[in-house]
Amino acid sequence: MIQRATQTPEYWGSAFTITDQDLEYLLNLFFEDELPRADDELALAIVRWRCQREESAVSRELAKGTLYQPKHVYQAGQRIVFPALDYAVGNVVAVRDGLNPEAGPFQVIQVQFDGQPDREFAANFPYPHRLNEESAGTMPTDGEAQRSSEDLYRLYGPKVCDKLAAALKQRSDFVWLFGKWFPAGLAADVNVGHLNLAEAVLDVAGGGPLPTETLLRDVGLPTEINKQLQEFSLNYALYRDERFDEVGPAGEVLWFLRRLEPPEVLFPPRRLTYQPAPYRRELLDDALLRIERDLDDELSDLPTPEDLPDEITFALTFPHRRVGTLPLSPSLSPFFPTGRTQRIRFTFEDARSGQRWPGWVVREHRYVFGLDTWYEANDVPVGGWVQLRRSDEPGVVMVDLQSRRPKREWVRVATAKEGKLVFEMLKRQMTCEYDELMVVAVDDPAGVDQVWVRAEEHHRPLADLIQDAFPQLARLSPQGTVHSKTLYSALNILRRIPPGPLFAELVAHPSFRAVGNGYWVSRD
Repeated sequence: MIQRATQTPEYWGSAFTITDQDLEYLLNLFFEDELPRADDELALAIVRWRCQREESAVSRELAKGTLYQPKHVYQAGQRIVFPALDYAVGNVVAVRDGLNPEAGPFQVIQVQFDGQPDREFAANFPYPHRLNEESAGTMPTDGEAQRSSEDLYRLYGPKVCDKLAAALKQRSDFVWLFGKWFPAGLAADVNVGHLNLAEAVLDVAGGGPLPTETLLRDVGLPTEINKQLQEFSLNYALYRDERFDEVGPAGEVLWFLRRLEPPEVLFPPRRLTYQPAPYRRELLDDALLRIERDLDDELSDLPTPEDLPDEITFALTFPHRRVGTLPLSPSLSPFFPTGRTQRIRFTFEDARSGQRWPGWVVREHRYVFGLDTWYEANDVPVGGWVQLRRSDEPGVVMVDLQSRRPKREWVRVATAKEGKLVFEMLKRQMTCEYDELMVVAVDDPAGVDQVWVRAEEHHRPLADLIQDAFPQLARLSPQGTVHSKTLYSALNILRRIPPGPLFAELVAHPSFRAVGNGYWVSRD
């Protein structure tokens, strides 16, 4: 029995490619119904078309002559189709008797093929033979029923999808947008007037976010265009216009006016900006590596934890406290929505009051914005424990503090004096629980900013910053020790620096010595 090529793993294997004929077929599909399609829809269409094309080719070849089966009698001059030879067509040029003592008398036909040597085949052979079965030429060799296009897609669909997507990306006449493909030339005409109307609608809505469906009600595209094409065409036009920003989480398309987005969303705050520099990571021992993992800095190259809890607590650092952000670190990132773009709008909810306000995920720069007012209202200190919780409602992240009764306590305080950053132990009102190793009260953030700007302008080496801060921090401890976390928290007031380079500099510096459990002392 003869097996269709499309039924074999080899056909869909590494040699499989998307041809111009395939793409032409897809263009015709789009012309017929004008419906944008996803990768998997198009890949399934290709599988179906390849199978249909093969069946058509087989039918055409079989129509050119008589299907060869050994049991039939053939005459000179007769045209025969041979499925086992890829449906080659040959002419019978001679017939002679054959003899097989075990089987009995039969005939042998000599067949002539174009461009090939003549070949001989058995004829008038009524004895058992697999090619004598009625299903020969239409069923697979293994005797199983021929797989449907859907079955073949389930087996080989991912490979077809990958190769199809790669081929379409090379074609300027196909557009991919938000998971759908469509020929650019078939998109509905969305002119400047339509886009101006969309801008006005978003403006009235405070910038957004609004779904495409809402914008379509006022934009006024021709009603004879099907709904899916209307949405795709408007999305395509909005996407290419710099006035609009797509800010929806995965699975949603939401539009926002770029000019009404917070500046901290469009431009990363300088306080969060880090200028990477090479350092000797091999200097970090296991203890320092564990501390680095505990700090969970978004700039550290750390893996995402395998276990993702429904609640997590982290200690707030000064750069994020100053600009109203939180780190999009490996441990915190899973709490926030993902999307197709770098900026994603979602909702924060105060776990105690239920109050809600907008938040923004800025994945490109690894931070989340929207907590400035909340930090101020709750008087959250640097080093304060902040909690994130998953919500049952999609697009909502709950935020909370480990609150307690306000109490004045001795804590480290950073102040700007004579152009320098000074650390002291003073009493301050504390309204929430905090990490004692990282807590730093900052009474005059504007004054501290001036010291930070001056240090940035003079490009002070990290070693100098450590030498300035370490003795001050050591004097605040009865043992004269400084913990790695304390130095990290304090130095991030003057420069955005992740734990790795800081710890490596500390290890290499001749003035400091580790005394265990993450603590350091001065050698002087």
